[in-house]
Amino acid sequence: MENIVEQRVCLKFCVSNDISCGESLKMLRKIYGESCISKTRAYEWYKAFKEGREVVVDLPRSGRPSTATTKENIDKIKKLVLENRRMSLRELASEVNISFKSVHNILIDILGMKRVAARLVPKELNFVQRAQRKHVAEDMVSRASTDPTFIKRIITGDETWVYEYDMQTSQQSSEWRLENEPKPKKPRQSRSKIKVMLTVFFYYRGVVHSEFLPKGETVNKEYYLGVMKRLRESIPRKSPDLWQHNS
Repeated sequence: MENIVEQRVCLKFCVSNDISCGESLKMLRKIYGESCISKTRAYEWYKAFKEGREVVVDLPRSGRPSTATTKENIDKIKKLVLENRRMSLRELASEVNISFKSVHNILIDILGMKRVAARLVPKELNFVQRAQRKHVAEDMVSRASTDPTFIKRIITGDETWVYEYDMQTSQQSSEWRLENEPKPKKPRQSRSKIKVMLTVFFYYRGVVHSEFLPKGETVNKEYYLGVMKRLRESIPRKSPDLWQHNS
């Protein structure tokens, strides 16, 4: 509580010196870090001081005083959220045995957290996969810089499982995050039980050949020989310029 009052005093000082609320909040974050009050609270108090408020402590309220926002409960909620960022307010309230409103107040006003929807990415890669892709990319750039036609002569391919769409909603994938934390990520698809394998080949102008694995077929040597034969037949039709260059 003393920490919060100190920040209000700082805001009042900034108002007196005509420092904007945005700049004031930047200074508070630099000094107090994770303990800094939320942006919403900062703007509320800045506005109050601007309008002439002198008192920096909360005024007494009518009714029974709240005892839910104790340091113990704040620490409990922060620990729970950092362990499982997708916990709902009701789950947290049940776990800590305090009201829904008190949990909301602790998360938003005291911890300065907010619910952020995950950003879609093609797939999550581990460290080894990222390093390998970086190495291949650097090699490709090096070759392309010495031979301008290098990229144009490449046909590359890959296989992927195509699933029925079973997407998570933004609400389902959202997580509690502190103001200085990055947005969470999620895979573009949530895998369902129904899937089919897609094989696709492409070059710098687009797709050359693609096909789905027929039902009942097995991916083996014979299957891939057939795929390569059909790819070769597709090149003259879909990419005559590539075929003419004898690539």
